[in-house]
Amino acid sequence: MIIVVGDIHGRFNHLNALINRKRPEIVLQVGDFGYWPGMQNKSKPKSEESVIYFCDGNHEDHVKLQEIENNEIYKNVYYMKRGSTIDLPDGRTVLFMGGAMSFDWMYRTPGLDWFPELELVSDSDLDNLPDKKIDIVISHTAPCEFYTGFPASDDPSRKKLSYILKKYEPKEWYFGHYHFYDSGLDYGCKWTCLADIESMMTCFVSIDKNEY
Repeated sequence: MIIVVGDIHGRFNHLNALINRKRPEIVLQVGDFGYWPGMQNKSKPKSEESVIYFCDGNHEDHVKLQEIENNEIYKNVYYMKRGSTIDLPDGRTVLFMGGAMSFDWMYRTPGLDWFPELELVSDSDLDNLPDKKIDIVISHTAPCEFYTGFPASDDPSRKKLSYILKKYEPKEWYFGHYHFYDSGLDYGCKWTCLADIESMMTCFVSIDKNEY
């Protein structure tokens, strides 16, 4: 089983409970994983049988993420840098493109729990895009073409993701950021917005092989 999971925000006890219940082989996570190595967090993701791949959201320590050399931050838990890919066992290729603008920036401290210069998807991130067919995109926010209820113009990251949508024409796209569940079909792409991990009924979807 392959599942995609919404925002976690460091609530790894919820993630561990989901993994223990569903027993997936692969977990793909859409950012706001909750990577804050300088802050105390008694719970950690425990993934003995599952492999977890996550992109960055806006609620992460982006400075520490950039310092990672080995992408395995815990056992079987991998940080996927912007523009990186994996191939699923069924042959589909997944592209990861984290990053988004914070809605709550006014309540946060630059350099401590807010990194405005690093959280947005940038032009240099697009320079790292691979030259290969992409079937699935995992991102934190959404392209402008996907209606989320939030103005696309508020976050320049969404325009960068629109470029990715048109470049690759993926069949599936999964994102979080907005903490509610929604889905749709635009530009031939089936997209899903996942709720956060505390909304257990809509925080994940199974994406075992689909026939396009």
